[in-house]
Amino acid sequence: MLRPGGRPLPPDLLVGLGAADDAAVYRITPDIAIVETLDFFPPVVDDPWTWGAVAAANAMSDVYAMGGEVLFALAIAGFPREMSKAIIAEVFRGGSEKMAEAGGVVAGGHTVVDPEPKYGLCVTGRVHPDRILIKGGLRAGDAVFLSKPLGTGVITTAAKAGAADADVIAGAVASMLRLNRVASEVACATAARGATDITGFGFLGHAGEMVTASGAGLEIRAGRLPLLPGTRALAEAGQWSGGMKRNRRHVDAVFGERLRIDPAVPGFLAALLTESETSGGLLFSVAPGRAQDVRDGFSRRGEECWEVGRVIPEPAIRVLP
Repeated sequence: MLRPGGRPLPPDLLVGLGAADDAAVYRITPDIAIVETLDFFPPVVDDPWTWGAVAAANAMSDVYAMGGEVLFALAIAGFPREMSKAIIAEVFRGGSEKMAEAGGVVAGGHTVVDPEPKYGLCVTGRVHPDRILIKGGLRAGDAVFLSKPLGTGVITTAAKAGAADADVIAGAVASMLRLNRVASEVACATAARGATDITGFGFLGHAGEMVTASGAGLEIRAGRLPLLPGTRALAEAGQWSGGMKRNRRHVDAVFGERLRIDPAVPGFLAALLTESETSGGLLFSVAPGRAQDVRDGFSRRGEECWEVGRVIPEPAIRVLP
């Protein structure tokens, strides 16, 4: 991560280099702050439109994790010189149409020649300066919710190896394409105090960032964690991405004995907690008295959510069956 190099940060940079979070936030007026984030990656699926749309949803997720509203984006991409222009056009179309679904627009961008194709967005959003969701908002006693099932990492890894059924891949694609807009709206409406999105560092990696930033811990009930159909079988078959072990080493290095996974938690599930996810859900906390409001808010909007644990005073992570 880049550091500010000892220089004082401008007071209007509300979230930036001084603390690790999902996006930068810069105050423009007393009522408006700009949310800025950037994300891009190589193809996670074969279909070019779907890759572009998933990459866009994934990039926008950081704005939603800050409680923001998506405004517009600039595309950032690299493609091999020999790649078909028709394929490239489909990638851009997927990203643009997913942005339109969010109420935003792709307003421009930049492309370079790259032997490994990559695509993503630099997304601009807005949020009220007093209503920003941050990773450091956990408070002891809060109820913790997750807005999407886990499993995109093992499923897309298996798909690349030809080891995943079409219906399993379709389920993962549908999840990756779903925006976190509803989750963000519900989190804000129920006065959520801490939030992040689950992506490349896996569930424990991103949960650990919340613990570090908050000085409070998480007690997670592994049995309550939602899984995409087919995830367990593929995980038990060892269809892990290259990031899973790296993520686990990082979490172990940061937390040491403060990370405790109950031996009764199945081995595949313990490993899945550090598997990389693409366009995963929001993980957020609310005061315990607002937990039913969260469930009702998701239900009214036709989406699911799962209460997966609680916030504890000790800055540790406990994973129970």
